[in-house]
Amino acid sequence: MPKNEIKNQFRAKIKTCKAALPALYSAFKDPRTPNLARFLCFLTVGYALSPIDLIPDFIPILGALDDLLLLPLMITAAIKLIPAEVWQECQAQAQALPPKQRRYAVPIALFWLIVLLLLLKVFFH
Repeated sequence: MPKNEIKNQFRAKIKTCKAALPALYSAFKDPRTPNLARFLCFLTVGYALSPIDLIPDFIPILGALDDLLLLPLMITAAIKLIPAEVWQECQAQAQALPPKQRRYAVPIALFWLIVLLLLLKVFFH
């Protein structure tokens, strides 16, 4: 396979992942989404937006692999758990949103604040 074709496929995958995140957030908020799918949507969006990775990025090769493998797997698993009609509506809602919404960062910041507070409580009590 030519080098340019591989680059184009990789870029297309990245765009697909970026486009899926707002739709997953919409699916998380939709009451028709099953609880397991909601949980996975929350984890996926949280992991994608979080500055904390399972494998730090400064570790050569492995640091990038968790983002390249884990995130697409989480997105795919979440999409498979969401009913098809709900997913289609969420994709339409996500496409209608103006670009670069900062409101997605609020739940993620709250999640990590709660995690930090729980860790502080465990270690300092």
